[in-house]
Amino acid sequence: MRQVHRNREPTVLSLSSQGAVRFIMFLLAVYVAITASSFLFMWKLVRQRIRQLPLRKIPGPPPLSFLKGHLPQIFGREDGWEFHTGILEKFGTVVRLCGWGGDPLLYVSDPKAIHNIIVKDQYIYEETSDFIASNLLNFGPGLLGTLGEHHRQQRKLLNPIFSINHMRYMIPIFQTVCSQLRDQLVEKVKNGPKEVEVVHWMTATALELVGQAGLGYSFECVNETSGNEFASTVKNLVPTLFPLKVYRVFLPWIVAYVPRPVRAFAARHVPWKAVRSVVSMVDTLHKMSMKIVSEKRMALLKGDEAVLHQIGEGRDILSVLLKANMSASEEDRLSEEELLGQMNTLLFAAMDTTSSALSRIICKLAEHQDVQDKLRDEIVKALEGSNTLDYDTVHNLPYLDAVCRETLRVNPPVSFVARTTRKDVVLPLGTPIAATDGSKMSEIPIAENTGIIISIIGVNRSIAIWGADAAEWKPERWLSPLPQSVADAHVPGVYSNTMTFLGGGRACIGFKFSQLEMKVVLATLLPVLRFHLTDTKIHWKLSSIVYPSVGTSKKPTMPLEISLVSEKSGL
Repeated sequence: MRQVHRNREPTVLSLSSQGAVRFIMFLLAVYVAITASSFLFMWKLVRQRIRQLPLRKIPGPPPLSFLKGHLPQIFGREDGWEFHTGILEKFGTVVRLCGWGGDPLLYVSDPKAIHNIIVKDQYIYEETSDFIASNLLNFGPGLLGTLGEHHRQQRKLLNPIFSINHMRYMIPIFQTVCSQLRDQLVEKVKNGPKEVEVVHWMTATALELVGQAGLGYSFECVNETSGNEFASTVKNLVPTLFPLKVYRVFLPWIVAYVPRPVRAFAARHVPWKAVRSVVSMVDTLHKMSMKIVSEKRMALLKGDEAVLHQIGEGRDILSVLLKANMSASEEDRLSEEELLGQMNTLLFAAMDTTSSALSRIICKLAEHQDVQDKLRDEIVKALEGSNTLDYDTVHNLPYLDAVCRETLRVNPPVSFVARTTRKDVVLPLGTPIAATDGSKMSEIPIAENTGIIISIIGVNRSIAIWGADAAEWKPERWLSPLPQSVADAHVPGVYSNTMTFLGGGRACIGFKFSQLEMKVVLATLLPVLRFHLTDTKIHWKLSSIVYPSVGTSKKPTMPLEISLVSEKSGL
């Protein structure tokens, strides 16, 4: 027995020694892996900085923060306007800025350069990873949350739905909703001029229009007492999201390396009110989208009779999309998740941008009573005693068109968009710039993963393109031939030689829908209502989508005095 015991001791010691050796080898492997990864990361960082050296020759302002660079100024809700207009005036069409940790950003308003970015080489200059990650988390894999072939397939299915022919079917729906809006406002001011919070009504109307014409669903929010939770959610989403954009750069890593259950738990319990608010809003948006898609699909399965009894009678965008998706080939068909993504994207994009644009137009008309009177006269004359206008008449009112074009040019709802380079590329310029060393640069070598900001207002308000009065709001400029410089600039936007609705493969797919909505709202309200400014100063806050506010409030609001046309102002 003792012999057996003596024979076991070396075995135990041997096993312990082997375990220790394995543990040491494991630690060594981890150390080597970490060291190698660190060297690789540092090498890539140094290599990236070396390849970005040519950008150092491009003039630009010094950053206020080493860590955040110019990001707080770019996304500054209060002082952002001054920063954007200031660098355009001082540095011109290409400006070097800094992002996180001093990473260079190019701020571009050169039309030829933008053409290369969004049209010619659009698959080199793609949406930033944090933009895609943010939209995937907030809305799902819709048009705003996909890239490349995935995005092209979705757009191929959606393009026919936003054609002019399909827009013609929308007119009766638009007129019904806009008449409800008119009646509600008339009721509020029937006893005399009254101060009215206009953003609330423009948001509710935009939501109801995209609901009925886009989804075949009524949110029943164009009334005084609705208190619609969904309308409130969508209206406040952008102002809540915008301050978080500075930190959005970390989202791709969070999505890639943090499991979904952990992300969901952390987002709901993180001690950051803005993040928790966004999560709650996204949940509301997603639940409503699921409800609408489910009801619409059930109606389609029941047959044409059930569809005809729904709002839109099957001609709404969602019904057409569902039918097209059912008949699409396997490779082109959208998944359930993608359908919900399109729904969320449509609700968010169509409502927020259009309500912002409508609010701005009405604010401009309140500032310029002569323009408001002239536009009202044109609309009343076209109506000829009728209450409604058909599609062709609405689109052929020259002054209405001029007011909309000029407002969207000078004050676009979106002021800038971001891109990133997916590989090394050379960016040609239409106008050479003066480098910091005194040389002229007619093209810029750009390294992979370099951030680019396309300045929409930089193009839309360019003196070189639009003349000395480029920053002024003058609807009359559209009633006569535009300067030759406008045509010569070859602005690559899809709308009126401007960048308001972008261009290329990621241009705003619903810009015709938005135009029609704005014109029908104005043509319905102006014949009977007059808008005036009040003593309350309105501030337009810089955000992903620009919005009006008063005082130090961060919430969208725009109080205006409204009166019946037959009465005089005097609140």
